[in-house]
Amino acid sequence: MANYKVVEIFSSINGEGQRSGQLALFIRMQGCNLDCTYCDTKWANEADAVFHWTSTEEILEVVRQMGIKNVTLTGGEPLIQKDIKELLTALAKEPGIRVEIETNGSVLLEPFADIPNPPTFNMDYKLPGSGMENRNRTENFQYLKPEDTVKFVVKDYMDLCAAREIIRTYHLTDKCHVYLSPVFGEIELEDIVNFMKSNLMNDVTLQLQIHKIIWDSQMRGV
Repeated sequence: MANYKVVEIFSSINGEGQRSGQLALFIRMQGCNLDCTYCDTKWANEADAVFHWTSTEEILEVVRQMGIKNVTLTGGEPLIQKDIKELLTALAKEPGIRVEIETNGSVLLEPFADIPNPPTFNMDYKLPGSGMENRNRTENFQYLKPEDTVKFVVKDYMDLCAAREIIRTYHLTDKCHVYLSPVFGEIELEDIVNFMKSNLMNDVTLQLQIHKIIWDSQMRGV
């Protein structure tokens, strides 16, 4: 049975996404293959970040005991964990839970497309402000389902323009949910709304990270 590098497991509310404000169980994996300028979990990405080897069965047992329907795998980048498909397949068989994967868009989703009762993907598209724009895998768009999400983390006007072009080029609002998410403290929310209005960005959602509004923006385990 596979083991995974887990840095923390905690319950909170979803701070973003389609189930924002709902209870969720978070399983945070260690390590990431990117280094975004605005990353708020760099501590979990470092090679020396403290983690516990945690098996598929141990994770399933926590999920069963907690009794929380929404389960989010996050990181770091959870999809770079060795044998992660085993865990996703096992979670898909658990009755009554909804599994979401937060992924950075640089890992190909094709290997996970054939999982029965698949998880939903909350996939980033990296904009210029991230410093990681060249790592995007646009081929991932073909594997997205209507219940999945593409998230654009925007830092400035250049990022907004880049997001607009990607949304239009790939007709993303016809494929899945689309969110604009501000880099905390870097861009005025009013500027995002005005940009959405002036560009008629129908079916695009402005998303606030409500966990950073409730708690200190640097607090862990929330």
